[in-house]
Amino acid sequence: MENLEKDFLKYQAMTTPHPLALEIKRAKGVYITSTNGKKYLDFVAGVSACSLGHRHPKVISAIRKQINKYMHVMVYGEFAQQPTVQLCKELVSILPKNQQSIFLTNSGTEAIEGAMKLAKKATSRNELIGSFKSYHGSTQGALSLLGLENQKEGYRPLIPGSRFIRFNDLEDLNLITTKTAAVVLETIQGGAGFVLPKNDYLKKVKKRCEEVGSLLILDEIQPGFGRTGSFFGFEHYSVEPDIVVMGKGMGGGLPVGAFSASSLLMKVLMDNPKLGHISTFGGNPVVAAACLATLRELRDSNIIRQIKKKEALFRDELKHEKIKEIKGKGLMLAIILKDSDTANKVVLRCMDKGLLLFWLLWEKKAVRISPPLIIKEKEIRKGCAIIRDVLDNI
Repeated sequence: MENLEKDFLKYQAMTTPHPLALEIKRAKGVYITSTNGKKYLDFVAGVSACSLGHRHPKVISAIRKQINKYMHVMVYGEFAQQPTVQLCKELVSILPKNQQSIFLTNSGTEAIEGAMKLAKKATSRNELIGSFKSYHGSTQGALSLLGLENQKEGYRPLIPGSRFIRFNDLEDLNLITTKTAAVVLETIQGGAGFVLPKNDYLKKVKKRCEEVGSLLILDEIQPGFGRTGSFFGFEHYSVEPDIVVMGKGMGGGLPVGAFSASSLLMKVLMDNPKLGHISTFGGNPVVAAACLATLRELRDSNIIRQIKKKEALFRDELKHEKIKEIKGKGLMLAIILKDSDTANKVVLRCMDKGLLLFWLLWEKKAVRISPPLIIKEKEIRKGCAIIRDVLDNI
């Protein structure tokens, strides 16, 4: 396509003044190829979305088989479609026992919206508590729980009754009261710099929620589906949320989201009024087939069991005086540098050398490392050598 970059900048609405504008020709495994034939080792994975890399053969096969049968046939929840039902069934089998029902959506943000509605309806309360420096999406409801004021001041009024606590701060748990419908937290804070919960923080939040009759919603959109070395990030912290929100890595590269809860909780969206939460394309059978192939490959292979070893290799290969800290868990890592200028240079110069990295939303000194989970040791070493070489020359 002639003038692809020019047309991209002219016709496609931009999210920043300076997009990378890399022109994509194809992608396979852990590599992306541009229209000029240059190959890039991908340490981003579509921002943690491509768990099995690009165009995984089992995902492609599942998609092809499904499109030869049927694609979209009816709005969510009316027709029984085999890949959609089977996906829900197999998701329930790997979730905690208190998660018995799945509502499929088109994105993680939409799943957050559904989870918020479910909590308010189930508790007959309207206060929702998020955490500072959080990110759950950009729709009006999710934006109301976004924990950075300058990102939302231009879009007010937002949903009333939204309050915030400091992640990992136990004193703030007293702000969770009998007025609170739910506390909504990322299991691992993404935009803030891949901040891990510490000192049994999530267990203590859950205990406080139980004391006041509130629900705990954990946002697993990024940590979920193996990225941290367990199927769901909360498994590391011995906590069972009331509602789990999923997205990104569950789709094998296709857009999807979901939220889960007990059957009893989920029924409140079904009646009084009917159609309490609906979606036209949620549960799309082609997307569900891709999700099911992804779930089975992650569940039945040794991919997730290898994540801890791969994390250790990254940490070993990224020992450098200019890297102040490596935050995160599994293959959800962030190298912390001295300032945002250094971070920008690392991302852009590594791209010039054939390695794709990216930024985090709020922590400007950070550089994201979230490769496909299938990445091999030799590819980890190759990418880290490029990072070290760039740092040596900054």
